[in-house]
Amino acid sequence: MTCAEQSSGAPLLALHGIGKQFPGVRALDAVDLDLYGGEVHMLVGENGAGKSSLIKILYGAYRADSGRILHQGAPVEVRSPADARRLGIAVIFQEFSLVPFLDIAQNLFLGREPRGRIPGTIDRARLHADARRVLRLLGVDYDTRRLVHTLGVAQQQMVEIAKALSQNARTLVMDEPTAALSENECEHLFKVIRQLKAEGVAIAYISHRLREVFELGDRITVLRDGRLVKTLLPADTNPDELVELMVGRRIDASYAREYCGRPGEVALEVKDLATDTGIKGVDLVVRAGEIVGLSGLVGAGRSEVARAIFGADMPTRGEVRLFGARVAGGPGEARRHGVALIPENRKREGLALILSLRDNLLLAALFRLFPRTWFDSARATRVAQEMIERLRIATPSAARLVRYLSGGNQQKAVLGKWLNAGCRFFILDEPTRGIDVGAKAEIFALIDGLVKQGAAVLMISSELSEIVHVCDRAYVMREGRIAGELGRDSLSEANILRLAMHEA
Repeated sequence: MTCAEQSSGAPLLALHGIGKQFPGVRALDAVDLDLYGGEVHMLVGENGAGKSSLIKILYGAYRADSGRILHQGAPVEVRSPADARRLGIAVIFQEFSLVPFLDIAQNLFLGREPRGRIPGTIDRARLHADARRVLRLLGVDYDTRRLVHTLGVAQQQMVEIAKALSQNARTLVMDEPTAALSENECEHLFKVIRQLKAEGVAIAYISHRLREVFELGDRITVLRDGRLVKTLLPADTNPDELVELMVGRRIDASYAREYCGRPGEVALEVKDLATDTGIKGVDLVVRAGEIVGLSGLVGAGRSEVARAIFGADMPTRGEVRLFGARVAGGPGEARRHGVALIPENRKREGLALILSLRDNLLLAALFRLFPRTWFDSARATRVAQEMIERLRIATPSAARLVRYLSGGNQQKAVLGKWLNAGCRFFILDEPTRGIDVGAKAEIFALIDGLVKQGAAVLMISSELSEIVHVCDRAYVMREGRIAGELGRDSLSEANILRLAMHEA
């Protein structure tokens, strides 16, 4: 028994025999999960294993088809998020639940605003003071009057975390909370988690980052294909065994590859690039046959460079050349030159959520597949199905709406869209965000296959180990500029951090 079990006896929250069926998919099959006060319980598994479905049942977003939920030993019904909040349950979802055109403070206390002296009014001074207090717990100092839609992904993630913390919950569920955070922001969050744990809060934590699993976890529960595989202590397992339990087979998570010794033609050449989004005189080159990393702290300008190259943000100075041709148009022109952008925010910028998986996989390739503008539905379905099998996208059919896929499978759909378009240069902005270790290995193997066939890749990642192990070389950004370039021999996490943090 853990210390939490010995001290508290019964779990604060328990799910017994939880089952959930969707059309064509059994998401959960008799799953048990116990959450004790003062404990961090890690929940791991591949995308599609049932983790998100389980916590949505816990939060009242889904109704279980079978099983029961116990709160402090007593049966309860959680039929809505309001029921969950009354039981002291708060959830930080992987996909944001913020209202984009409200400010930070309004989002943090939406539906719980402090009342003003006059009935029906809000005490806005107190609202913003309370918002600043919660944000300080996370070590951030945002303007609480700033509209959420103007924030970057990492900043929105911090607001999402602060929103959950503001509820003073006794059971806190975190679904990939560090996926978009920098190392410094992660450390602040870990300190908060340890403080909450000391205060007796029960924490369920979903993560694909094994370092976090072993650093924070008191117990680990593994799900696979909607079933409980095993619950164990971190001291009784290791990363390799845990991965094998998750995927049911042995996976090489080292991302080792044969690095490019002699790259080919120049695919991308950027000279003195500047934009209104904060890019200041960026120079970089990517050649065919190589994977080039673009690293730096969150906010350094990495995604802004990607958007400018793709034409989503127009440069105010400098030039972008793709395969020798100067490009000054928008995304359409970039696509015609064989450029693909897998964006950081897949839901907002990479997918059409109201369309099927088949339609999303074909969106960028319509004119390539049907040059005479005559749409062949049978061919479209065949091409989509081939990509689904190639990328191992977990879906009951190609007709499934892409909004209902797991985060990892949605990311595969974005990649598949560009693969169908026959692109030669790929800009990958956080390509493994929210993706399990098995899918990561598959995606990196796919990327390696692309460059071996002559494609070029510019890869942005906040996980320094990915930059070090996957890339042939890397540029490091700081404050909108290139702080330095690291060749294969000097590419290390320590050297990246030195350049990113003014220590080079």
